[in-house]
Amino acid sequence: MHPLKNKIIHEDSIPPEELNGGQTYDMVVFCHLRWDFVYQRPQHIISRLSKDSKILLIEEPWLRENETGSRLQKISDSLHVLQPNVDSIEQIASILPDYINTTNVPVAWFYSAAFVPLLASFNFGTVVYDCMDELSLFKGAPEKLIEQEKYLVSNADIVFTGGKSLYESKALLHNNVHCFPSSVDQAHFAKALNGIALPDDIANIPYPITGYFGVIDERIDLELLRDTAVLKPEVSFVMIGPLAKISEHELPRLDNIYYLGMKNYSELPGYLKAFTVAMMPFALNDATKYISPTKTLEYMAAGKPIISTAIKDVVRDYKNIVKIVSTAQEFAASIEQAILDIPDPFMKYDYNEILKNTSWDSTVGKMKQLLLDTVTS
Repeated sequence: MHPLKNKIIHEDSIPPEELNGGQTYDMVVFCHLRWDFVYQRPQHIISRLSKDSKILLIEEPWLRENETGSRLQKISDSLHVLQPNVDSIEQIASILPDYINTTNVPVAWFYSAAFVPLLASFNFGTVVYDCMDELSLFKGAPEKLIEQEKYLVSNADIVFTGGKSLYESKALLHNNVHCFPSSVDQAHFAKALNGIALPDDIANIPYPITGYFGVIDERIDLELLRDTAVLKPEVSFVMIGPLAKISEHELPRLDNIYYLGMKNYSELPGYLKAFTVAMMPFALNDATKYISPTKTLEYMAAGKPIISTAIKDVVRDYKNIVKIVSTAQEFAASIEQAILDIPDPFMKYDYNEILKNTSWDSTVGKMKQLLLDTVTS
């Protein structure tokens, strides 16, 4: 049976009759993150690129045995997201003719090297690798991912990295690598500075609040969070975001630690407004070796004092503006200092000076120019 026949149609899906054997795209994006997951680098960049290019973003396989066919979400007229209802990335090749009507596509944009088996299914003019994380170091990463990334880098025409540490690593492997650290939609997060209402589930949590938003996974130092909460029982510790690759029973449970779950990107300024202090309690492990947290700038846009563990890119770029801690005692003391608004002679809170030099619009504009230079060179 044709895979589109009897397909279950969802509200945001494109009906099969509108596909007519597939559409033409200017760019195909291969992404390991669900579009509807936490709104981060891929969503910021690809949504902006879609303003003048028609883009198909292909997610990792999502097997749904109760459905026939895959889902094609229409994010906008120029941005579609394919959620393949197959067992493996290799099997995605078999459904592509239903959604795209030619193998000749000007640009491939990779977020994960796991998709390299699909390179043979297309004739791409230019291959881009936007390396936002060292995925091979993440919990549960398949061993073959290292070899897949070597293959992707060797076949890429241009490589972007999401931070300086990643740049230093990838620049050893390719001669056209460019560093684009995480940027910020300042106007969006600056809403926390105005009169927006607090969401109900945080409005009744006792103040002061030390808060975090983002994915809660093996990159979070749960022991540090627990030990600091024990030292500061009068402070509420709020964790906002979905769990990934860890289970509920691994989370520290204390009366002053609150887990509010995943929130929409549009809601984050309201939660951020409630934070007295913003935190980045990252563990120092393989999974955080190359990260450059987007939330650093998002916290800044809301004017919040920030406390972080010693993530290399945070220390390198923001040690004079973000309080760096390594122990629960240091974390607790820094929270106390921030709550009491005690000036630290070593900290300079000039967020605007940093924020004015970075935005997603500017980042994407520079990427587009480098891509054009690569195509025409």
